[in-house]
Amino acid sequence: MAELTMRRTRMPRPAITVASAVLVSAVAVCLLAPVLWPLDQSAVDLAQTRLAPSWAHPAGTDDLGRDVAHRTLYGLRVSLLVGVVAALVATLIGGVVGGIAGTLGGPVDRLLMRIVDTVAALPHLLLGIFIVAMLRPSLGAVVLSVGLTHWLSTARIVRSELLSLRTRPFIDAAISGGAGRLRVLTRHLLPHVLPKLALATTLMVPHAVWHETALSFLGLGLPPHLASLGNMINDGQGSLLTGAWWASLMPGLVIVIVTLALAAVVARWRDRLDPRVRAELQL
Repeated sequence: MAELTMRRTRMPRPAITVASAVLVSAVAVCLLAPVLWPLDQSAVDLAQTRLAPSWAHPAGTDDLGRDVAHRTLYGLRVSLLVGVVAALVATLIGGVVGGIAGTLGGPVDRLLMRIVDTVAALPHLLLGIFIVAMLRPSLGAVVLSVGLTHWLSTARIVRSELLSLRTRPFIDAAISGGAGRLRVLTRHLLPHVLPKLALATTLMVPHAVWHETALSFLGLGLPPHLASLGNMINDGQGSLLTGAWWASLMPGLVIVIVTLALAAVVARWRDRLDPRVRAELQL
């Protein structure tokens, strides 16, 4: 019955195919954009402001005469870059904290878990805003903000996995055979933890992309003249009052479509590797 339920909840194969095609196309466009469509981030054309979508400008222009479709490609590059790097930073921090807690146990474990619980009690977005506000708005500040607010679930997963592995018979056999703590950790524990770390990283990318977009929308991301999906949506608010709805439409659609495709592909991979990880990560 459980297996039947799991099969029913899995995403249909055509949906996965479409999601994969969308994701591959987005990555290819991001990689090729600087070569095929060079963009001067600071260039403006006041004679072309707020033009409606046309053949010359498929997504229209913004209030500074910049092509919305052109800038959306560069904004997507920033969002995906921040999402991947921030997810790696969060996984590294969570893996180290969870690894120390699960390996040492005792008072160290209790102290680290209380720190995790304390940080988890704070709203992620509010904490991210505080971190960016303490630093100069930049790509590095946004990555650090997202990474420092998304490592908690990874720490819990690594810690619980290590505590479970420490009670397995093969660990007792390795210790009885004279293996030291470092050898047990590197040869017997880490190989079992790394697949979940990789899965946690990929599950975190869509959340990191949305977090970066939210920060940029609030004006706490990249400098305003640089293309970012959050910046573009924020800039398009003023144009909505004049009827120029297209300034925010395309970046908004792109961030929704790409993150949904990414989440679908990651969920499929998660189900094939370990159906329990998503529930444990609470993502």
